[in-house]
Amino acid sequence: MFGNTKKSTGMTVNSEIETIIGKNTQLKGEIKGSGNIRLDGNLEGDIVISGDVIIGELGKVSGNVKADNMLISGIVTGNVNISNKLEIFKSGQLIGDVKAAILSIDEGAKFKGHSDMEAKRKDAEVVNLAQSKKA
Repeated sequence: MFGNTKKSTGMTVNSEIETIIGKNTQLKGEIKGSGNIRLDGNLEGDIVISGDVIIGELGKVSGNVKADNMLISGIVTGNVNISNKLEIFKSGQLIGDVKAAILSIDEGAKFKGHSDMEAKRKDAEVVNLAQSKKA
């Protein structure tokens, strides 16, 4: 349904979105699970997902997020821990610290916080060092 398509917001969606939280929805609490989620409403609480998180232009999150990949077109206030790629689009805003292997910020996007990409880089250096010793 959404496999490898470019959405009108410029977001690349790698697989099907299983959960959609609409623009007129307000949630308080933690969202946990697996699969991909798109949030266009308001969430006051944390997101812990084994999958991708998409925050639409109207979406707002006040809480921490842990996921595989994350795309931000709305507003996130909280710390973000992403195992692969975090993208902040032109309309996106992130206030909080970031841990991610890959960080992409569009011109015009807002980011206030610290970023840490060191953990993944150290793992890659160890692998490269081990491979060079074998040669």
